Amino acid sequence: LLDGGALVTSHEWGYASGQLAGREPIAFQRARVMGGCSAHNGCVVAVGCPEDYDRWAALTGDGRWSSVSVRPALTRALERMRVRTYGEDEVGPFHGACLAAAAFLGVPRADDLDDLDGGVGFGTESVNIEAGVRFNASFAYVDPARDGDNLTILDRAICDRLRQTDTGVEVTVQRDGEEVRIEAGRIVLAAGAYGTPAILERSGVGDPALLRSAGIEPLVDLPGVGRNLHDHPLAEVEFAGSARLRSLLSESAAVRFTPEEQTLGKLRSSRASGPYDLHVFPVAANEHSLLAGRVALAVAAMEPLSRGSLHVTGPDPEAAPRIDHGYLTDDGGADLAVIEEGIEWARELAAAEPLRELIGREITPSLDRRVSAYHAHYFHPVGTCAMGDMAAALAVCDGEGRVFGLDGVYVADCSLMPVVPRANTNLPAVLVGEVIADALLA
Repeated sequence: LLDGGALVTSHEWGYASGQLAGREPIAFQRARVMGGCSAHNGCVVAVGCPEDYDRWAALTGDGRWSSVSVRPALTRALERMRVRTYGEDEVGPFHGACLAAAAFLGVPRADDLDDLDGGVGFGTESVNIEAGVRFNASFAYVDPARDGDNLTILDRAICDRLRQTDTGVEVTVQRDGEEVRIEAGRIVLAAGAYGTPAILERSGVGDPALLRSAGIEPLVDLPGVGRNLHDHPLAEVEFAGSARLRSLLSESAAVRFTPEEQTLGKLRSSRASGPYDLHVFPVAANEHSLLAGRVALAVAAMEPLSRGSLHVTGPDPEAAPRIDHGYLTDDGGADLAVIEEGIEWARELAAAEPLRELIGREITPSLDRRVSAYHAHYFHPVGTCAMGDMAAALAVCDGEGRVFGLDGVYVADCSLMPVVPRANTNLPAVLVGEVIADALLA
């Protein structure tokens, strides 16, 4: 959990897609630890572009989400998470070759993932890594408050459900086999795009027909709960490694921090509606990584149109929800077309000097004809308790995160995002927390 050099597979909730036709189920890794996914992710800090947040403001009718309004909160989040951008002297041999290959193809150098105004380019990543350590949100926000008298941490606990009382909100928690009840004037759900809608549904908040089918009594008719689930669909062009690359990586790791991810490209497909709609990022995995044994150029569509859903199957908080992201199911096939354009560029990058000298043959030569069956995900689920105007059919919360139909219940996580930003959701999740905290304190 501390090593910022690779993805982590421990401390897992065990979310998965269930059975899929013609392929293995997709695991949806989410961290079961304080700090959430900031404690086991790739530490990439991207913030998207102004259009992302202006769209949130338009959908909610709430100006606090505009690109102008979120900038102070964005600055605080970047500072608290100790975000930095890799310097030239830190770039490992594989990613150095990737930078040179992108320059050879004429893509501008852009080390600006953490800049809201950044555009198309290929450069080094911005990260929440300090001296090789993953600096997670718990370090940034919980540790400074640990010694205060207004914080109680209840560990090894599962939030089961909530109910309104005459004086506030009561939350039922399962801890070490026992039921614990906590009451407060208001509560904030931050269990993520999978956990937060599940808590609401177990509490009787959601689509009445779906709740009844799961054996739960409907209390608040809010059909948007669990719907609008989406993520950035991703595909990888994989290559065999080379003896030279293995040697260079070993030599580098012996003298400095050499993470598997260090560079990323923001590119614009022919279907883009804004400054860019593609991420292309190279991965030279180490032996401890979730991606171990692969050299890959990953391609993700950053303006996905496809939508899915998440719903509980019963009232048991330990039972896995039914998750269907609906990847690549948009009617016009735009998501797949964008990925295919990205794959074409990734192959050009792999063929450019000096990168082609470090990698072997492509292992997936027919990937572009199989993306719809073998796609992956980018670890960025959002939207299942989307904020919006109260009149909107699938809106669950208002612009302050307040759940419609409930008093004193708020949401502050990625489930609140009505549309995923053109960014890894690592930092935008923190930004949401900052903005909702401002609203609650006001």
